[in-house]
Amino acid sequence: MNSLITRAAGPLMLAGLLAGCSGVSDLTKEHVARSETSVQQAQQTLGNSEQGAVELQHAKENLDAARKAIKDGNEKSADRYAQMAQLDAELAVSKSQSAAARKAADELLASIKTLRQEAERPTAPTDAQPRTTDDR
Repeated sequence: MNSLITRAAGPLMLAGLLAGCSGVSDLTKEHVARSETSVQQAQQTLGNSEQGAVELQHAKENLDAARKAIKDGNEKSADRYAQMAQLDAELAVSKSQSAAARKAADELLASIKTLRQEAERPTAPTDAQPRTTDDR
């Protein structure tokens, strides 16, 4: 519950901070707030995964640059960095999901290979199969 409140409070605090900045349009401030949400969601999706970690770090750096640009009143830079942060966050999630899918596919292929090998093995006669004189 506390984690949920913290996650919801982050974008709200950013929106409040951004509202105090002059010289930057509300649309740009909204882009930055949306980017922050994307970065947080990517962080939650990746967890401790190494796949996508570099892209997530780039997203965080771009988000920080967007915040600084808003503070400095540089709307173009803020909007550009916010867009880059959102795209990097999306790329991080995609890489992580792709790696997970690749791992699942590799495990499935290994299982299929094992099943094929098992199916190709000759089987010993069972009690249900008639025995020949050679079996005794």
